[in-house]
Amino acid sequence: QVQLVESGGGLVQAGGSLRLSCAASGRTFSSVSMGWFRQAPGKEREIVSAISWSGGSTYYVDSVKGRFTISRDNAKNTVYLQMNSLKPEDTAVYYCAAALTPYVATVRTAFGSWGQGTQVTVSS
Repeated sequence: QVQLVESGGGLVQAGGSLRLSCAASGRTFSSVSMGWFRQAPGKEREIVSAISWSGGSTYYVDSVKGRFTISRDNAKNTVYLQMNSLKPEDTAVYYCAAALTPYVATVRTAFGSWGQGTQVTVSS
């Protein structure tokens, strides 16, 4: 089991940037892939981005391609989500999750551990 704590959310104007961090505890962090999900009010939780155990493979949902960058530092047990050119439609609670596989995963059922979430609000 991996314990996850997100940070870095906040209020930003459209066009601005935020960097989310997810600190993990547990010895398995470096052997599993990680993902960032988001959930807006009244909507389903959706995958935003994912990264393999080594960082060699990544996935982005179409709506964030070219604007968001996922990365990880296995020495620090941390995964990041750099969010640039933010839009009001990016407003949501963002969750970090640890997968049950070392390979990139994009479905919720592939993830076994979740953080508590961090709010990102983008004003127009």
